[in-house]
Amino acid sequence: QTHLSIAQAAGFERWYSAAAPDVAKSKEQFRPAEEKNHYFNNNEGKKVTAEMVMEQAGRYNVPGDEEGHLYGAIIGSVRDYRAVKASGKYADYPLVFCAHYAGDLSMPLHNTVYDAFNKERHSLNDGVIERNALNNIGYIQRSMYEIRIGNDDDLAREIARIAETGRHLGAVIRKENRNMTQAEAYTQVVHSASLFRAILVYVGKNPS
Repeated sequence: QTHLSIAQAAGFERWYSAAAPDVAKSKEQFRPAEEKNHYFNNNEGKKVTAEMVMEQAGRYNVPGDEEGHLYGAIIGSVRDYRAVKASGKYADYPLVFCAHYAGDLSMPLHNTVYDAFNKERHSLNDGVIERNALNNIGYIQRSMYEIRIGNDDDLAREIARIAETGRHLGAVIRKENRNMTQAEAYTQVVHSASLFRAILVYVGKNPS
C-alpha cells in the first residue's frame, strides 16, 4: 500500500501498478537486473550528490552491481519513458518502475549499508504505514510541496536531496536501534510523492 499511496497521491493514472517492480524482481530470471534498481547501500556512508546520481544512471538494469544504483534507476526509467514515447509505442510502463523507485528513494534502509540492522529491520521499516497509507491519500497530498524540474540535472539534484533525508534518518534509527515512527514514515512518503509528481510534470504527463 505504501508504494500505491505515493503514486496515487502524485496523480499517476496507473498508480495501482506501482508495486509491480517488486513482483518483477521476485522472478528469478528478472532478479539479477531488477533488484539492483531498488537500493543504494552506500557502504562508505558518502553524502549523496547529483554527480553520484548521474554516474549511477549508466548502470540502470545492469546486474552485478552489489552496492545497487537506485538513484540512477530513477533517471534511467525517465529516459526509458521518453525513448518509448518517441517510438510511438505505449510508454507508461517505465513510469510504473519510476513510481516504485521514487518510493524506495525516501526509505532510510534503501540508502544505507546492508548490515545486520538493515537485514533485520528492512521489511519492517518499509511497511511502517502499510496498513493505513491508502486511507491517508488526502493527508499526503496536503503535505506535498512543489518541486520544479527543467532538465535531468535538476532531477539528479532533487534525487540526491531526498536520498540524503533517507540516509540521515537511517543513521538516526540505527543509532537509536529502532524502527521509523509513523510520523517519520509519512514525512518520507511526502518527499517521494512530491518528487514523482514533479517527474510526471517534467515528462509531460498531467497528474490527475
